[in-house]
Amino acid sequence: MASERILIVDDDPDIRTLLELYIKENGYQVLIAEDGIDALTIVRKTLPDLIMLDVMMPRLDGYELCQELRKTTDIPILFLSSKQDDIDKILALGVGGDDFIEKDTNPLLILAKIKAHLRRYRDLSNKNKSNEITVENSSIIEYPGLVINLESAVVKLNNQPLRLSAKEFQILCLLAQNPEKIFSVEKLFELIWDENSLGDYRTVMVHISNLRKKLETNTENPKYIETVRGIGYKFNQIEKENS
Repeated sequence: MASERILIVDDDPDIRTLLELYIKENGYQVLIAEDGIDALTIVRKTLPDLIMLDVMMPRLDGYELCQELRKTTDIPILFLSSKQDDIDKILALGVGGDDFIEKDTNPLLILAKIKAHLRRYRDLSNKNKSNEITVENSSIIEYPGLVINLESAVVKLNNQPLRLSAKEFQILCLLAQNPEKIFSVEKLFELIWDENSLGDYRTVMVHISNLRKKLETNTENPKYIETVRGIGYKFNQIEKENS
């Protein structure tokens, strides 16, 4: 854990100091950036393991920075903001953020979220090791038009690479590995975010919506991920086409 680096990006020195204090006390290394441009420079030189990202910043705001980072990395990005409107949370998750935390949140809860996101990302990064003793091709999930490589974390839709965030990839893998099984929003949150009550379940719905926009030709009549009204979501068991 001591080797894991957390980048705090915020133009408020008081917030940076408070977060740095709590995070360092828990054994993590801390990197500091005062705005989005400084953060880009740091990420390109030393890729952190997680980023705490403010929304409103000079030169390059949090939304723009997150979009730029998502072009090259899937590390966890946690938005930390004094803004509380749902639209701000939706925007943050829509541009690739993994979570949205209000700045007046208890620091212990913020640390719990940091640990949970780091743990989930470590598990995803170490998936190759867990697949070493599986039979040949067991790491490949195939449906008509869709191929998911669990080892390389590469998804292809109609033979074209599909860029997904880490959470979108995890959700897709979970559903595709369990076709026709219905997962409630609460269960998805528990399995993907590895928490029972430390977050907002709307996060799941936003990630599902973003995943569908990338995956489905018609989001109103989805081919792969179906909403089971009042219950949750499931992956359709699509019969493989005969060659």
